Amino acid sequence: MSLAAHRTKKALGQHFLHDRQVVERILRAIDPRPGQRIVEIGPGAGALTFPLLQRHGELTAIEFDRDLIAPLTEAAARHGALHIIHADALSVDFTALAAGTPLRVVGNLPYNISSPILFHLLDHADAIADMHFMLQKEVVDRMAAAPGSKVYGRLSVMLQAACEVQALFDVPPAAFRPPPKVDSAVVRLRPRGDPGIADAVLFAGLVKQAFSQRRKTLRNTLHGLCGEAELRACGIDPSARAETLAVDDFRRLTRHLSASGIGSGPA
Repeated sequence: MSLAAHRTKKALGQHFLHDRQVVERILRAIDPRPGQRIVEIGPGAGALTFPLLQRHGELTAIEFDRDLIAPLTEAAARHGALHIIHADALSVDFTALAAGTPLRVVGNLPYNISSPILFHLLDHADAIADMHFMLQKEVVDRMAAAPGSKVYGRLSVMLQAACEVQALFDVPPAAFRPPPKVDSAVVRLRPRGDPGIADAVLFAGLVKQAFSQRRKTLRNTLHGLCGEAELRACGIDPSARAETLAVDDFRRLTRHLSASGIGSGPA
């Protein structure tokens, strides 16, 4: 079966990019250079895969759909060296894959599991140089949101704590086959060398619990993990809501709790 004949699978959230102008903009954003290790998550029909191979010569791709592996391998042969890993991206050990050379990760992520993939990649941030992803625009808006925004939340804080997040440009539904029902956007993430977090597990637990009930105050959402005295000691108003706290506020609270011997919070 050829790539052109492949029928997209709704269950896998497949929407294949086909707009060449969009592909070119993504390539300019990535700007691949010789010697870099590039990994693509979800190559699909190869719209980005083959141009990357032509410019870079070698690429590792992670593809879950078994039906795409043979046609991708065949079509890639005339463009460069494509190494396909048949796996769910959530099961891939990106640190082991890097083998000491920082990865540049790219892809059109399945919208139905984009957040889990992003959190999985954060676990391997030390092995990643940067990431360029096509995502649902709503997700990119959340990723790059500032404190006080209605879409600022757990995803915003966790990603911005670990990475520089830059929304690059929007992509309309017509750029895909079949067209999704939502707009998309391309985002760049650059992991920070040192996120400055005293206890990563405690930080993640604080953020998760703080945003667990957005309409409630920190006094209520963090009850049992952090008291009013600890909040006030960090210059945080207990009557405030999580969406008003900057990433540095969560860092400072984590540092204070860790120094007080409270230890790692819930994951």
